[in-house]
Amino acid sequence: DGKGKDTVPVMRLNVVRLLAELCVCLKRWEVVDMILPLFIEHLEEGDASSPSLLRLKLLDAISRVACLGFEKSYRESVVLMTRSYLDKVKAVGAAENNTLPSEATAERTETLPAGFLLVASNLTSTKLRSDYRHRLLSLCSDVGLAAESKSGRSGADLMGPLLPAVAEICSDFDPVSSVEPSLLKLFRNLWFYIVLFGLAPPIQNNQASTKPVSTPLNTGESCVALQAVAGPYMWNSQWSVAVQRIAQGSPPLVVSSVKWLEDELELNALHNPGSRRGNGDEKAAVGQRTALSAALGGRVEVAAMSTISGVKATYLLAVAFLEILRFSGSGGILSATLNKSNSSFGCVFEYLLTPNLTPAVTQCLTAVVHRAFETMLSWLEERTSDIGEESNVRESVLSVHAGFLIKSMSQRDEHVRDLSVKLLTQLKEKFPQVLWNSSCLDLLLISVHNELTSGPVSDPAWVATIRSLYQKIAREWITSALSYAPCTTQGLIQENFCKPSGAQRTQHTADVVSLLSEIRICIGKNDWNGIRTANIPAVMDSAAAASGARKEAPDITLEVLSTAVVSATVKCNHAGEIAGMRRLFSTMGGLNMGVSPPGTQSGQAPQSFDEVFLSKFVRLLQDFVVTAEKQPIDNSQFRETCSQATALLLDHLVSDSRTNLEGFSQLIRLLCWCPAYISTPDAMETGIYIWTWLVSAAPSLGPLVLAELVDAWLWTMDTKRGLFASDMKYCGPDAKLRPHLIPGEPEAPPEKDPVEAIIAHRLWLGFFIDRFEVVRHDSIEQLLLLGRMLQGMMKSPTHFSHHPAATGTFFTAMQLGLNFCSCQDQFNLQKCNMGLQLLEDRVYRAALGWFAYAPEFYESPNKSFAQREAQSVSIFVHNLQNTSSTDSGSKPQGREGELNTADQIHPVWGSVDNYATAKEKRKQLLLMLSQNEADRLEVWAQPINTKDTSTFRGKISSDKWIDHCRTAFAVDPRIALSMPMRFPTNATLQSEITQLVQTHILELRTIPEALPFFITPKAVDENSALLQQLPHWAPCSVTQALEFFTSPYKGHPRVMAYVLRVMETYPPETVTFFMPQLVQSLRYDDGKLVEGYLLGAARRSNIFAHILIWHLQGECEEDDNEKEGAAPKPNAFQSLLPAVRQKIVDGFTQEARDMFEREFDFFDKVTSISGVLFPLPKEERRAGIKRELEKITIPGDDLYLPTATNKLVRGIQLDSGIPLQSAAKVPIMITFNVIDRDGNPNDVMPQACIFKVGDDCRQDVLALQVIALLRDIFEAVGLNLYLFPYGVLPTGPERGIIEVVPNTRSRNQMGETTDGGLLEIFQQDYGPVGSPSFEAARQMFIVSSAGYAVASLLLQPKDRHNGNLLFDSQGRLVHIDFGFILEISPGGNMGFESAHFKLSHEMTQLLDPSGTMKSDTWNQFLRLCVKGYLAGRRHMNGIVTTVQLMVDSGLPCFSRGEPIANLRKRFHPEMNEREAANFMVRTCVDAYNKWTTAGYDLIQYLQQGIEK
Repeated sequence: DGKGKDTVPVMRLNVVRLLAELCVCLKRWEVVDMILPLFIEHLEEGDASSPSLLRLKLLDAISRVACLGFEKSYRESVVLMTRSYLDKVKAVGAAENNTLPSEATAERTETLPAGFLLVASNLTSTKLRSDYRHRLLSLCSDVGLAAESKSGRSGADLMGPLLPAVAEICSDFDPVSSVEPSLLKLFRNLWFYIVLFGLAPPIQNNQASTKPVSTPLNTGESCVALQAVAGPYMWNSQWSVAVQRIAQGSPPLVVSSVKWLEDELELNALHNPGSRRGNGDEKAAVGQRTALSAALGGRVEVAAMSTISGVKATYLLAVAFLEILRFSGSGGILSATLNKSNSSFGCVFEYLLTPNLTPAVTQCLTAVVHRAFETMLSWLEERTSDIGEESNVRESVLSVHAGFLIKSMSQRDEHVRDLSVKLLTQLKEKFPQVLWNSSCLDLLLISVHNELTSGPVSDPAWVATIRSLYQKIAREWITSALSYAPCTTQGLIQENFCKPSGAQRTQHTADVVSLLSEIRICIGKNDWNGIRTANIPAVMDSAAAASGARKEAPDITLEVLSTAVVSATVKCNHAGEIAGMRRLFSTMGGLNMGVSPPGTQSGQAPQSFDEVFLSKFVRLLQDFVVTAEKQPIDNSQFRETCSQATALLLDHLVSDSRTNLEGFSQLIRLLCWCPAYISTPDAMETGIYIWTWLVSAAPSLGPLVLAELVDAWLWTMDTKRGLFASDMKYCGPDAKLRPHLIPGEPEAPPEKDPVEAIIAHRLWLGFFIDRFEVVRHDSIEQLLLLGRMLQGMMKSPTHFSHHPAATGTFFTAMQLGLNFCSCQDQFNLQKCNMGLQLLEDRVYRAALGWFAYAPEFYESPNKSFAQREAQSVSIFVHNLQNTSSTDSGSKPQGREGELNTADQIHPVWGSVDNYATAKEKRKQLLLMLSQNEADRLEVWAQPINTKDTSTFRGKISSDKWIDHCRTAFAVDPRIALSMPMRFPTNATLQSEITQLVQTHILELRTIPEALPFFITPKAVDENSALLQQLPHWAPCSVTQALEFFTSPYKGHPRVMAYVLRVMETYPPETVTFFMPQLVQSLRYDDGKLVEGYLLGAARRSNIFAHILIWHLQGECEEDDNEKEGAAPKPNAFQSLLPAVRQKIVDGFTQEARDMFEREFDFFDKVTSISGVLFPLPKEERRAGIKRELEKITIPGDDLYLPTATNKLVRGIQLDSGIPLQSAAKVPIMITFNVIDRDGNPNDVMPQACIFKVGDDCRQDVLALQVIALLRDIFEAVGLNLYLFPYGVLPTGPERGIIEVVPNTRSRNQMGETTDGGLLEIFQQDYGPVGSPSFEAARQMFIVSSAGYAVASLLLQPKDRHNGNLLFDSQGRLVHIDFGFILEISPGGNMGFESAHFKLSHEMTQLLDPSGTMKSDTWNQFLRLCVKGYLAGRRHMNGIVTTVQLMVDSGLPCFSRGEPIANLRKRFHPEMNEREAANFMVRTCVDAYNKWTTAGYDLIQYLQQGIEK
């Protein structure tokens, strides 16, 4: 019996199922109408109160039938289902005491809700859906009311199961469309109950923990409310998801048709207080207010809500929940059916626009807006590390909201307007990338001029307010964008101008023009505070390139507007060309070039437009690259081609054809790589213009372009170009001074100027920094690309060129590295912390590496170059000071803290004891060095700005110096060794380095700069063990080696061995320059080592041998004993000279001997003419010279002038012999015909020489050596200063040959032809003042006067009368005759000439036409003097050594005083650059005043003038 009872239901259940399936499969309303009544009948029959499985099955079947969407059956079944559910709900309360059977509960919690959900998911017809929506929402309201009337907390249980179905049916509801009031009320009721029952997910953000409310309220109600706000969530998690979804589809709960008062009555009706215990009402109200305050994040205090009744508080709470959830779900985008995203701010702002709100309510609603905004921000923040599609979603959400806020700034309601501005500002601060969102920028620029007609009457005052508001916002927006990323911003503005927006164009331009015309950016003062990216000169330069303006002005001020209009026009033209060609192409049906042979044509498909032009452009660009290898390219043509190719690319992106991607990627690659290959500044400017155009017109190309550029950048690093030309031996000024002043072999200069490529790199770097600012917040892919570039670039500190012209570029690159590392605080690079940590260390290491080389100056032809270099470094310093090293130092501490033992090895620093303190020390060292570099460059850029702007703050204590020194030595010994070059008189530094060098001597063998720190007179005395290292040491410069010849080193065998090895590494020709010094060093040559070297070198080079012999003869004393009275020279030295000479002659090969004899015989004959003339009366001397010259023949064609070994003698001009006046002797001047040894053999030039007898010219040799060194230094640095070290060679005792300066006459001779001063003579010779020829001559005079001013300051030549000043045919000044230098002067050293150099009144007339030291030419003269002095100071040691070696030579200039000490003093090594510059300025002013005789008051006035 029992069994039978069980089996029946199973069969019946199956039958029910079968029938339901039938309906579903057949989908015919006839069938449904037949079957449905059966179901309903069965349901009615079985009493609803005695549930069973069968009943559940039937309900399930009915819901499946309802889904089919036949109207009649749908109505019947839905009515039945809703009725059943309500019955169940009512039953719950009634039968609470007697437990209900499980099926009943199942029906309420599972079957019916599942049925409702099924129907909601499957209904398709809009009409039925909206009907069903209405029914379900009404059911919810009824359930809510029913639940309210029960006591207890069961409301949520009753309502929760319905929520998934409601969510499903609301999912396609458009919340912004107009909703009829009845439906709106239902939505309102739904939310009211959701909040009341605590069904919504908690919305309180955890940071703002609300203060515990002290009211003694423990009624269930208020706890529910508070818990709903703060969490945790109590119910089924599916319900909370459903509430989230409902929020997306609910309209704003503004019941506008109903006044607030009635509204409240209605709300009271919803909230059924009859069931509550007597006075619970007020308590409940307080509970609701507390919850509301919590929901608003504590923005509104509970006390401020006293006017809000409990019901209204619940209502506001509902609003808060709905709006906040709306934002937390999808970032606040209403994915409406209209297929275009709308911002949910539209909904939030609705409430505020309701008329007649009470202040308390307004306050609450405003708080809701803020909370919603915060929710959106946190939603965006959570997604900052998304990539790919998700990041696009995130950015579009951002731009939609920003766009909405921009639009709502034109609202009539002032409160709403202000709120929009406020939120927009916050949005910009939090997500700066919105600044470069083209849609927002366009919207902003369009809004500036939009017709404002959102009101029944046009109100001019309101229109004006809105206009000015938009103008202000737009200006701030654009300025701010420009200050971070000027390239991209200009690209976007140009794009905006290119976009055709129909008829508006004409009206609005006026507004936009007035807005943009005020915006400009320049290197100096800008519209923003503080230092931002756009202040970096590299970024400025690339911004100028991106603007499409050709920058001519030295200090660029970019007028944003004018350049944008011009460039936009150009871009539109290119786009027009392409579009026109495309149209023409399609109408003509392709390009069939000529008629091809019939066989070939049939096989090929005709080429499309894109294919034809793609291949054309690809070919053209490839040609440019090939050409650039051999010769410069035509820049304008290159620019044109690139622009057309870009237009084609962009045109293709717009057109839908996605064909031929291969070709297009090739074109993009070429557009990115060509400028890198060509690497000239012009090509790079074109590149930046093109790349900016690409990324601003098609932001989607951004990552592609960046990826190619990063590859290209790393390629330039691998191929060592520009900034990375690290292995170029020939780098920078110092290379030109080898081996005399700088260690190393002399190198031939490179064919291409390395500075070009460096400047190209600098422009490019500016573009990268610009892009970094744009993408740092929104595109992780692009950030990681930049990260890859930086890691590759910083991997080794030796990658970089240390050419001084690269200073600014180098520090700008370091700055980008630091900026990139500062991203580690950003949310989106959290995962890369270790990598960033490593990168930061690498940046520090690379930046310190810059200081491993001696500080150099570089003079660029570009006027503003120096200023920009200085600014680049000082911005780097500024940034470095402001990077907080504490946090980044302590972060990894936690992770590596345990590992931080002494044996830990860091990939950059090697073994690390205490990472954090070491890091701080390195940072301080880098700061100090960079600050010094910035100051140096600042002085170089502003040499005569006597106000001391140097920012070198505070004295550094000696402990600190020792610290710096040790830190530097640990990083790289060369950094420590080049510090004394920056701080030459710092004793602490010297002693500390000496100590370090001596302890680590084995590691330093390759560094010649370390020598002076362990080869000291003391070490020589003690015969220190350190000297044993010398055989392995790298060779030093010649002057450094010569220093070890001086007496303090006592000819120590090890030192001498080293010195001679150094000398032997250099070719003898380069050492010839120092022959007088070498001859002197024979004085201390006890071990015959110098002699051995000289003999060896003489064998290797004939010229070396000849010059040596002449110098040896020059040192010999005359045989006749006239000078018995004079102090005899040390006899050992004197007796040595002829012996050495003999050894050299004996060492000659036959060939060499032959040449030697011819050369010496010839010039001896010429010199001896002087003796023949002596007896003759003056008038016959000239004829006598000619007679003697006719006797002399030229033996062979390899004779050269002894004073200029590269000039070969081809003949003597017989008539040229002139006897000169001189006291006792008869010097003669003879002109030879000479050709250049390496030049064209037919290019014969005259060269006159003076043959002196009875005059010691060794002192002139020394002076001219110093002048020659100075000339080389100036040339190397690139300074436009003129010195003419003419050749002088002593050929025997008191006799010598002096080269005549070509095309010159002395000031004396000039005075014979005219009475006027120099100014008048110049006007006679070169034309009137102001004419090009006169100004050119004045220029020449300035550069030569400045050159000789520096030389005279150091050498102190006296006896500067007009016979010793020559002027050449171009107006240049040349000093001759250095008989009185250093400490001695004519007239028994009375010291008449007290100024440091001669600036006679007539000279100042040329130098300073104003006569008040205010003129440009005088300033230019000062600038050149200062720079020459600064450049010379760097090589003080070399120059001093050259002079010092001659001290024992018995030359008159060493006869009194302390010549060497004073010479060193005149270099002022103790001064820093700025002080030295000021000293030089004072010296010049001093000379000006001393030689001008216009009286004391003028001097007074001038001194005042200087101070002013």
